[in-house]
Amino acid sequence: MQDEVKIEAIEFQGRPCWLVRLGRRGLRFSQEPLARAFAAQLHVRRQWWQQRGEDEPHERT
Repeated sequence: MQDEVKIEAIEFQGRPCWLVRLGRRGLRFSQEPLARAFAAQLHVRRQWWQQRGEDEPHERT
């Protein structure tokens, strides 16, 4: 995971939204505080993965 956690203000179906991105993946939120809280948690988890020496989390099947 080399990319940083990013928050982008976007418009979706005529309404303001916030997009939290990590690399190519992203989640859209309708409320900015929710997007910021999720981004903060994702940032902490990303640091934890890096400390464990993992580039990316293992996907569960």
